[in-house]
Amino acid sequence: MRQLSELDASFLYLESETTPMHIGGIYLFDASEQTTPLTYSTFVAYLRSRLHVVPVFRQRMKEIPMRLGRPYWIDDADFSIERHLAYVNLGGNSSRANLTSLASKIMEEPLKRDRPLWHITFVDGFHLDEASEGQGFALIVKLHHAAIDAFSGEDIISKLLEYTPEPRPIHPPRPWHPRPAPSEERVMIQAGANLLKTPFQLTSLAFNAMEATTRGVIQKQLRKLPMPFPLFSAPHSPFNRQVTANRQIISVSVALSRLKAIKANLGSVTLNDVVLGLCAESLRRYMNAQGADGSKSLVAMTPISVRSSSLRRATGNQMSAMLLDLSTTEHNPAIRIRNIHRNAVVSEPYREAIAADRLTELLPSTLLALSARLYSELQVAQRYQPAFNLPITNVPGPQVPLYLQGARLIQQYNTAPLFDGLGLVIVAVSYQGQLTVNFTLCPDVVPEGESLASYVEQSLSAIEAAAADLGNEDSQETAADHAQSTLTDDVLNALEGALKKAIHRIRP
Repeated sequence: MRQLSELDASFLYLESETTPMHIGGIYLFDASEQTTPLTYSTFVAYLRSRLHVVPVFRQRMKEIPMRLGRPYWIDDADFSIERHLAYVNLGGNSSRANLTSLASKIMEEPLKRDRPLWHITFVDGFHLDEASEGQGFALIVKLHHAAIDAFSGEDIISKLLEYTPEPRPIHPPRPWHPRPAPSEERVMIQAGANLLKTPFQLTSLAFNAMEATTRGVIQKQLRKLPMPFPLFSAPHSPFNRQVTANRQIISVSVALSRLKAIKANLGSVTLNDVVLGLCAESLRRYMNAQGADGSKSLVAMTPISVRSSSLRRATGNQMSAMLLDLSTTEHNPAIRIRNIHRNAVVSEPYREAIAADRLTELLPSTLLALSARLYSELQVAQRYQPAFNLPITNVPGPQVPLYLQGARLIQQYNTAPLFDGLGLVIVAVSYQGQLTVNFTLCPDVVPEGESLASYVEQSLSAIEAAAADLGNEDSQETAADHAQSTLTDDVLNALEGALKKAIHRIRP
């Protein structure tokens, strides 16, 4: 048995009828160069032959009686691929708008818990361009957040697709013999053993938190900067209200080369900073158009993968996160990107100190679920200051073309789950020289959401012009400042080393 982490289990317990906790994807394929278009039956046979590369596709949840512990992944002895697939033919309604509308309706439905937590809809008869007869098809994919995060989701899709236009031979599926489900007695014994380990886990986490907090205090005093972790400093915004079950997907693509040119003009910023700056400018324009109060800067939660090459699992959530001031009160969008970069650098010690899966050990997932229900039912999001305004995730994807039985993947849109108090989520995914900015929103919370696509285009042009005017100037960092920063880092490192030695001596 493989037990879910606290973070993974929390995604299960946070789910409700109006807040399904799955990650989604819409994948558009060009089959115009194929003599024989890919049929649904061929796709089923292909997927069946590739199930062995994604073990979680044939694993379901095993709940612990009375929820005395986190669920386990076990093999589904009754697995049937047909229960996870659906077929739709758009016929004469094959525009991208109709496709995203269909996907929005599919994303509103939670995945069923009595089977592995994934589903794929094969959309046939899709035309890549309304003005042409170019044949294609699309896949609408749902994967539960308890099984993957946005980063591992890209890994899974890459394993299912191909890197060459020559179709891979479809072999018979490998023999698969599900392991017997554990007995209730074994599950209870394992749950009891895990409970005994909890005090030691809390002790370990307390020491890690002590180290991180002390370093933060020292850094605050040395650098004379405000505390970088903007907890509950996020303003009220139009996005932070109670959501309904309705969903809308808005996507727009821009050339990566334009973003890289902005990065080159601005100097010491990252491409991720430029993407965040593009999102910030788009949100600022939307809020201005809606007449929302923009006197305080928006705060984003930015998930960061903590996967490593030495410890890498294809599934599960291995993430950390930081709260990041988007500097939306700054009028110059180029200077804002530099501000975002500085804010990210200052927040880095907090990001590295305790990963998200460690933080959730402080609060058992069952209690987290209860508090989430109360948060929703009491409409806390509308009465109190939010911790952050929205999540923004930037996922680097493959820059080489991917194929499915000879059909080339030309576009992908991605969605993320919403929750009460979070009516808008942004996922940016790059693929083959393009960056697609995806807005998943609740239209009852974020009205006129379709305008966000035009704001992205306007924002990119505005940032390009501002970056060209600003040039590759030094970002107010003199040689003396640099020397002081280096000296400060040396002092920090020395104090941190002494602190760790002292703490290790008193560890039980």
